[in-house]
Amino acid sequence: MRKFLFKRFFQSIGVFLAVSLVVFAMLQFAGDPVELLMGEEGSQEDEIRLREALGLDKPYVVQYVLFLKNALRGDLGISYHHGVPAMSLVIERIPATMELVLTAILISIILAIPMGVVAATHRGGLLDRIFLSGSLRGISAPPFWIGIVFILVFGVVLGWLPTSGRGGLAHLILPAGSLALYRLALFIRLVRSGMLDVLGQEYVTSARAKGLAESVVVFKHALKNTLIPFITIAGLQMGSLLAGAIVTERVFAWPGMGRLILDSIQKLDYPVVMSWALVTSAIFILINMLVDISYSFVDPRVRTN
Repeated sequence: MRKFLFKRFFQSIGVFLAVSLVVFAMLQFAGDPVELLMGEEGSQEDEIRLREALGLDKPYVVQYVLFLKNALRGDLGISYHHGVPAMSLVIERIPATMELVLTAILISIILAIPMGVVAATHRGGLLDRIFLSGSLRGISAPPFWIGIVFILVFGVVLGWLPTSGRGGLAHLILPAGSLALYRLALFIRLVRSGMLDVLGQEYVTSARAKGLAESVVVFKHALKNTLIPFITIAGLQMGSLLAGAIVTERVFAWPGMGRLILDSIQKLDYPVVMSWALVTSAIFILINMLVDISYSFVDPRVRTN
C-alpha cells in the first residue's frame, strides 16, 4: 500500500503539471483580461501599469514559470475581480459542490444496484422492460434540460420545492436529482449487464446446486463479483460530476465551484480559473485513489501493488 501511495503521489505531480499547462495555454487564447478590467475609458498608460501590476507584461513562458513557483508556496494569485486570494475563493465553494455531487452519486448508487439486480434476475419480464426503457430515456436527457423541467414541474407548476439557492434538504432535491438521473440510468444498465454475465458462470450454478437460497446466490456470489467494474465506472462518474455540476449549479443558482468558474471564465479571471483546475484535479486524483483501494475490500484477490 505504501508503494502504491508513493507511486500515486508522483503521478499526481505529472497530472497537475499537465492540467496547469493546458489550462494556462487555453486562457492565453481566450482573450485579454486587462481590456475587460479597463473598459473603454482607460488610457494606454493605465493599461500598461495594470498589465505590469498583474504580471501580464512578461512572456508567456516566464508567466507560467512564475505561476508554478508561486503555486509551490500555495500562492495562486489574487482574483482580478474579487480582490482576494483566488484559492480561498475556490476552497470556500468546495463544500457546496461536494454536497451536490455526493448526494447525486449516492442517490444513483442506492437506487441503481437493487433496480439493476431486479432487472437481471427478471430478464425479459415487465420490470426489466420498464427499467431498460426508463434508463434509455435517462441516458438520452442532458442534466441541464432535466433541471429546467424539474424547475418547471416541481417548482413553478406544483410549487413543492424551491428552485434556486442553497439551504436545507428541500433546496438540494432538484439539483441533485437532475444530476443523479443520468448516472442512475447508466448504473442500472451497468449492474444489469454485469449481473447477467455473472449469473451464467459455473460457480453460480454450483452455488445453486448446493441448495443455497437464491438471495444468497444473487447478492453474496453474483453481485459481489459485479461490483469491481461498477466501482470503476462510479468513480469516474463521480469525477465527471464535478464538471457536469457547472451548468446545473448555474441553472439552480447553487453557490458552488461551478457557478464561480463560469463567472471567472467570462471575466478572464486567470488566478481563479487556474485554482479551480488544480483543485478539481486533486479531487479527481483522490477519487481514483479511493476507487483503487476499495478493490481490495470488495475482492480479497485484488491487491494494490
